Amino acid sequence: MARAQLHNRQDSLDRALQLFWQKGFHATSLKDLEKALDMRPGSIYAAFGSKDGLFQEALEHYAHKAMVELQRTLQAHSSPLLGLAAYLRLLGGIRDEVLPSRACMLVKSLLELGQREELALDKVETMLAGMETYFTNCFIESQGLGEIDQQLDPIRLGRRLQAEVMGLRAFAQRDVDSRAVHEVAEDMALSLEALYQGDINNRAVTS
Repeated sequence: MARAQLHNRQDSLDRALQLFWQKGFHATSLKDLEKALDMRPGSIYAAFGSKDGLFQEALEHYAHKAMVELQRTLQAHSSPLLGLAAYLRLLGGIRDEVLPSRACMLVKSLLELGQREELALDKVETMLAGMETYFTNCFIESQGLGEIDQQLDPIRLGRRLQAEVMGLRAFAQRDVDSRAVHEVAEDMALSLEALYQGDINNRAVTS
């Protein structure tokens, strides 16, 4: 695909993502997409196959961006456990950002989609499972480094962290002030740091 075509496709995906994230799959009409993408229906179908196809690509685009943000935060810390705590603190500032929704798009889609959108729903389930596995692997790595108790179950820790992240973002969607979200995120981060068996005050942070 030519560079200009790739850029245009990414731009279209960004615009579709913003719309689907704000309104949801069902409430987003083809007319909405035409206007947001500045494309005729035939061009949308030629590029993405269908509204459902565009939605699924938008989901993948969203999940990729979320994973890049998570990995960037973790790479800034030599400790996977403390990197996860930093990620929670980062999420605490979500009400300070201009976003279509503070709630996770994957979770919103999980609650909205039904059997008629089975392929998209399966994709959401797969992406959420992948995120849970990623968290679990962080805890496994942390155990390997001797940061947390070997008796703790990394699978349960991964599931709990995902549930906390989902809950934090749902809380941020409410009519609450930013300080309240920061405080909840801080409490969650401290609960992770409480698992750390080393000297947390001397933790190393990479550049």
